[in-house]
Amino acid sequence: MNRTVRPVVSVVVPLYNEAGNVAPLLERIATVLERLRPEYDSEIVLVNDGSTDGTSTAVRREMERRRNVVLVNLSRNFGHQLAATAGIEIAGGDAVVLMDGDLQDPPELVEAFVRKWRQGFDVVYGVRSDRSTDSAFKRGSANAFNRVIKRLSGTSAYPSAGDFRLMSRATVDAVNALPEHHRVLRL
Repeated sequence: MNRTVRPVVSVVVPLYNEAGNVAPLLERIATVLERLRPEYDSEIVLVNDGSTDGTSTAVRREMERRRNVVLVNLSRNFGHQLAATAGIEIAGGDAVVLMDGDLQDPPELVEAFVRKWRQGFDVVYGVRSDRSTDSAFKRGSANAFNRVIKRLSGTSAYPSAGDFRLMSRATVDAVNALPEHHRVLRL
């Protein structure tokens, strides 16, 4: 039997106390991945970062309806970046999309990310065009973080970029090979 192997797109979502967002989040992600379906297979890796609000139960309920959802339950709250790291370590896709679970990152952009990846880009990231809902403290601390990173490393972090990004398998493998346990994936 001659089977065609399709590239896999993995979507990784760290979750902390997002029980109410799980169903709408998965509905929107699934809709996007279904549009990609003729050319790509997919998986959704949800990392429960020690939630106390029933997030794990909400994910298990959705897993009964969706075959391509993987749940990673962390033993306690380790923080967003470690949960994201756990997710990309588990993800098996040829392209791995990292996004937040609070629906601030529009899953519908995944299609555009995949198009850019197919054009040869190893990293494609989303940049927020409107940060008006962020507090002044959040905007100020993000700007300070970016200035410190630039000064220490000589590289710039885009000021309005968060974790919402697509990484090629080669990029994910390189990140996973790094020895640091406490990494910041935003750079």
